[in-house]
Amino acid sequence: MKSPPSIRVLTVNTHKGFTALNRRFVLHELRDAVRAVDADLVFLQEVQGSHRHHGERVAHWPQAPHYEFIADQLWPQFAYGRNAVYPHGDHGNALLSKYPIVAHTNHDVSVHGHEARGLLHCTLRLPAGGEQVHAVCVHLGLSEAHRRRQLELLCKLVRRDVPDDAPLVVAGDFNDWRDKANPVLERGLGLREVFVHAHGHSARTFPARFPMFRLDRIYVRNARSHRPLPLPHRPWAHLSDHAPLAAEIGL
Repeated sequence: MKSPPSIRVLTVNTHKGFTALNRRFVLHELRDAVRAVDADLVFLQEVQGSHRHHGERVAHWPQAPHYEFIADQLWPQFAYGRNAVYPHGDHGNALLSKYPIVAHTNHDVSVHGHEARGLLHCTLRLPAGGEQVHAVCVHLGLSEAHRRRQLELLCKLVRRDVPDDAPLVVAGDFNDWRDKANPVLERGLGLREVFVHAHGHSARTFPARFPMFRLDRIYVRNARSHRPLPLPHRPWAHLSDHAPLAAEIGL
């Protein structure tokens, strides 16, 4: 009898491939660190789709979009949600997957006139039995009022588009330093935050070198089990302004 499947997930704000304060381009090192985790699903926020100026001026800037460069041959499936568009390029959220992505939609949850934010919803098909898993890559705003509205839109999206009995993973950069999202998503959607249920509180992820604020999350629903996976302080502390989070999720 086959054991129930489990998946390993990783979420990280890539800071467009630069260290904190944009001092150094580290996308190649970031790709190596992401590969070392060997996650089945990788949730990326603030990932560069294109940037004409950097492509001309930054040494070793890849020709491919950053999410494709990171995915390379390890994650044959990927989806990109373009959130911010400017004259010289764009950035947004991306999901890298070792499983087929059968559908994906990017939902613009930006508050008019402020930061561009989005929810990238992907439907995945697991190879054993063809079970479908839903994944939402999240990047919320810096303003608490904006986050409140964006959490409402996340709840609306899940209620409308995700079956009640389907496995669901919601992960990303919530910018939720006051821990307001946890009760909203637990009561409203039945989501469990992996680190809260393991340790009693969310993980500190910002700033990456000396984490003080609990900004990033991994939520699950309809999971048989879930546990945080430890990640080393180095090299991650030097690869972005956010520390990553990883978890093992039994389905």
